[in-house]
Amino acid sequence: MLENRVALVTGGGKGIGAAIAGELAAEGAVVIINYSASAEAAEQVKNEIIAKGGKAETYKCDVSDYSEVKAMAGYITKTWGRLDILVNNAGIVRDNLLMRMSEEDFDRVIDINLKGTFNCIQNVTRTMMKQRYGRIINISSVVGVYGNAGQANYAASKAGIIGMTKSAAKELGGRGITVNAIAPGFIESDMTGALKEELKKEMLSAISLGCFGNVEDVAHAVCFLASDKARYITGQVLGVDGGMRV
Repeated sequence: MLENRVALVTGGGKGIGAAIAGELAAEGAVVIINYSASAEAAEQVKNEIIAKGGKAETYKCDVSDYSEVKAMAGYITKTWGRLDILVNNAGIVRDNLLMRMSEEDFDRVIDINLKGTFNCIQNVTRTMMKQRYGRIINISSVVGVYGNAGQANYAASKAGIIGMTKSAAKELGGRGITVNAIAPGFIESDMTGALKEELKKEMLSAISLGCFGNVEDVAHAVCFLASDKARYITGQVLGVDGGMRV
């Protein structure tokens, strides 16, 4: 579905990001795998894609740093001549109760999750507008929809991403650019693996399908929204949560 498209996946070296990178490449896209710290993991994802006949490269960049993001976007367009798909997946958690949360932990989550999304969108839109084509998919969370105790910073960042998605969709639609968000529920990954078993059981009881999702479930949704099959869908939040919000 994505032959000859060029895609950037932030935080693409692990978990959901790695699965997204793999699926986009399997559909024919050239994938730039952004990472900040885990170079080895990102290289492994790249090598797996190439081994399967796909095209991929890695790029180190802290998405919270505007100048680094600008350089990354410039490199991609200079090297590949275009940039068609942006998946804002990079994100971190620094959980604690609101009254105990440090200012540093609040700021860092907002800087990477929310400001990082802004940085990437702003620095790719000029290219997409010239192309009169673009697909922007922002990875939010069900936590951004209904909140979660101990995650005020994370919930605020993911709710902000939803608001940014809707605003960007209104601004960019006239240039052939769609902007959508995906709100995963409980997806088995390194990040969720660190949660306590008691919390996992509690969350499982709230899922209509009675099971946790996997990274491929999110990746498949991203591929659909990145394709021309979703050309008339923009400004939407797609819940990939097994009925967690029903």
